[in-house]
Amino acid sequence: MASTSTIEAAVAVTPVTHAKPVDTADAAPTAEMLRAHEDRLRRRESMLRIAVPAGIVLALLLLWEWMVRANNIPHYILPAPSLILRTLFDNWDSLSSALWFTVKLTLLALTAAIVGGVLLAIAFALFKWVEIGLFPIAVILQVTPIIAIAPLILIYVSSTTAALLLCAWIVAFFPILSNTVIGLKSADSNLRDLFQLYKASPWQTFRYLLAPSALPYFMAGLKIAGGLSLIGAVVAEFTAGTAGKETGLASRILESSFRTEIPMMFAALLLVSLLGIVIFIVFAALSRMVLGHWHESEMRRER
Repeated sequence: MASTSTIEAAVAVTPVTHAKPVDTADAAPTAEMLRAHEDRLRRRESMLRIAVPAGIVLALLLLWEWMVRANNIPHYILPAPSLILRTLFDNWDSLSSALWFTVKLTLLALTAAIVGGVLLAIAFALFKWVEIGLFPIAVILQVTPIIAIAPLILIYVSSTTAALLLCAWIVAFFPILSNTVIGLKSADSNLRDLFQLYKASPWQTFRYLLAPSALPYFMAGLKIAGGLSLIGAVVAEFTAGTAGKETGLASRILESSFRTEIPMMFAALLLVSLLGIVIFIVFAALSRMVLGHWHESEMRRER
C-alpha cells in the first residue's frame, strides 16, 4: 500500500509534457520553395539588367536636352535629342531603305564569315599543313586596316555591292576563324585518348568531342564578328562614297555632312548604333540559349 501511494503521489506531482511535433517545412526549405526563390532572383536580375542601363541612358539624354536648351546651342552644331527623333520620324522613308540595305549587307557578310571561318577552322584542326600555309594570310587580312585596302577592292571588283560585301566579310572573318580554331584545339587530351582507345571515327570525334569544345569559343567569336561586320559595312561604304537609292546608312551620313544637315546625321548614326545593339543582344541571347544549360560561361547562379 505504501509503495502504491508513493507512486500515485509521484505521478500527481510530475507534470505531463507533450512533445511538440517538428515542422519539417520550418526546418528545411522544400524544392518548391527553392525554385520559387530562384525564380524571384532571376526576375530581379533581369529587371536590374534592363532598368539600370535604361535609367542611365535616359538621364544622359535628359542632361543632353537640358544643356542644348539652356545654352541655346544651334541645331547645326549640336541638335537636341528631341530634334533628332523628330528628324528620324520625318525622314523615315529614306532612312528605312538605307537601314534595310545596311542590315542585308551586314547579315550577308556575317553569314559568309561564319561559313568560311568555320570550314577553314575545321581544315586547320584536321590538317596541320593547311594551318601552316593559310593562317599567316588570315592574319595579314586581319591586321591590315580595311580602310586602306577598300579603295583597291572597289577598283578591282566591278560591282559596288559585291565590293562592300567583301570589305565587311574581311573584317568579320578572322574572329570566327581564330576563336573556332582555339576551341577545336581546346578539347581535353585525356578525352582524345579515350576516343582513340575506343576506336572512334573522325566524324564521331568531331561531333562528340571537338564541336562541343569549340562551341563556346565560336559563340564568343560570333558576338565579336556581328559588330565587326556592321563596322566593316559602314567603313566600306564611307570609302566608296556611293550615293543613290540602293545605299546604306553610311551614305546618308555622308550626304547629310555635305549638306550640313546635322540632325539628319545624328538620326542615321542613331540607327547604326541601335542596329549594333540589336545584333549584340540577339547573339548574346543565342549564346545563352545554346550554352546556358551546360557551359559555365552562361549558366545562371544564385548571387
